[in-house]
Amino acid sequence: MLRYRTEGYHGCAVKYSPFFDNRLAVAASSNFGLVGNGRLFVLELTPNGIAPLKSFTTQDSLYDLAWSEIHESQALVASGDGSIKLFDCNLNDFPIQNWKEHNREVLSVNWNLVVKDRFCSSSWDGTVRVWSPHRPHSLVTLPTHSCTYSAAFSPHSPDIVSCVASDSYLRLFDLRTPASASNHLVMQIPIHAAPASSVPGVPGVPPAACPPSEALTHDWNKYRPSVLATAGVDRTIRTFDIRAPQQGPQAVMVGHDYGIRKISWSPHLSNVLLSGGYDMTCRAWTDQSPAGVVGDIDILHAGPSPVMGAELGRMGHHTEFVTGLDWCLFGSEGWCASVGWDENLFVWDVRAVMG
Repeated sequence: MLRYRTEGYHGCAVKYSPFFDNRLAVAASSNFGLVGNGRLFVLELTPNGIAPLKSFTTQDSLYDLAWSEIHESQALVASGDGSIKLFDCNLNDFPIQNWKEHNREVLSVNWNLVVKDRFCSSSWDGTVRVWSPHRPHSLVTLPTHSCTYSAAFSPHSPDIVSCVASDSYLRLFDLRTPASASNHLVMQIPIHAAPASSVPGVPGVPPAACPPSEALTHDWNKYRPSVLATAGVDRTIRTFDIRAPQQGPQAVMVGHDYGIRKISWSPHLSNVLLSGGYDMTCRAWTDQSPAGVVGDIDILHAGPSPVMGAELGRMGHHTEFVTGLDWCLFGSEGWCASVGWDENLFVWDVRAVMG
């Protein structure tokens, strides 16, 4: 396990570079993101540990980041002043581009993996916006009317945008549909609602429906194009298949002691995901689906109750809230990075905690 201290700044997000196997970046904020400066750390993994390559200080807190998919030295950051900034590691001090249309804190940014000249952002102002790095203004505004903590492009389609918000809904937008219909909204799944086929509870299984609570994070499965996972304040991870939204959750994973701040599906295994939360732990899970079953032959769960996922192991070295997670795309499967409010970045092997 490797450790790097983001001294004076509390980590909010971490991402591995999609171009270099030894480079990662951390978005962090002073004073736990409540007031003060932010800082983007660009770091390199070396034989002697983690070494700083570059850092950029901003006037407001940073809550998320995304590496550019078209330029290996550029990264986006989401700022508390409502702006999105693009930094270049080869240049000093100032962002090379700045966009400011959100009226409140920008909480997430995500780069399109299919059509690589687009990215999206979500904000406390109740909107998701789609941008191009070549344009000074946003291309599309998608209203959610609720604080939107996480937005992402589907890794399988260039035109599908998903998001989760404080109103406990998972929303999907299709940019190919006419905007006049409903601002591109094509699906709205109540995360905490009972499925249409719900039955009385089974011992050991949580209720199918529970009071709505804020959804803080979500992620697309990298191998199953119709599967997403959500998590948030209620300490529960749920997976949904967008081909059958009326069925409710396909799988449920319970175990965190407090809310879950970040989840991320493995880029190597179709049935494994990581979570990090306010109980200061990172946990690896399986949704109990068959490994290697992907795409159109994926089997829809048709049971009356969701499958109970299983915890595979946990990492407990953080001493404050875990707020960011990411998997390394390169090398042997299992390496990941995590950051938290304890000013620590850890790079560690999930296989070690899974035994």
